[in-house]
Amino acid sequence: MEYSIKHVAKNYKMTAFGVSFDDFNDWQGNAARTSAKKAEIIANGSLSALTALSDGQIYQINYVLDGKAWRGFGVMGEFNLDGAVVLDFLAGDYLIFSANGTNEMTLADEITSMVFGQGLKEASDYKYIGPGNATFVKSVEKNKFYGEMALRVEKI
Repeated sequence: MEYSIKHVAKNYKMTAFGVSFDDFNDWQGNAARTSAKKAEIIANGSLSALTALSDGQIYQINYVLDGKAWRGFGVMGEFNLDGAVVLDFLAGDYLIFSANGTNEMTLADEITSMVFGQGLKEASDYKYIGPGNATFVKSVEKNKFYGEMALRVEKI
């Protein structure tokens, strides 16, 4: 899996809507809760309102929030919207994994699976230190998409 290192000099924030997981290993249940949350914030206009405040790029975010695994959808920057949380992403080195695909709806999950299934093993001289990661997907041409996941790491 292709990756690079990017140094981020300053802490930054992301604002997102999401759900916490009581049991991180309940893959089906967590996927269902995440999907339901995304459908809810699309249907009620919350994600559109948040996107309008930002540069327009939506991220799928995995984070540890209040000691629990959390997954949501949001944007770069700090914004005040009902029900949204502001997440801190810390300065440091980030592993950037990238991939191409033909399905915009599933590419972020595919990248996440590849990164945690094989990518971090291949980047064995780095250790993921969190507290979160973020993935975006964008269209590059008709039915072709590009995605990236960024994870804060330290060299070991």
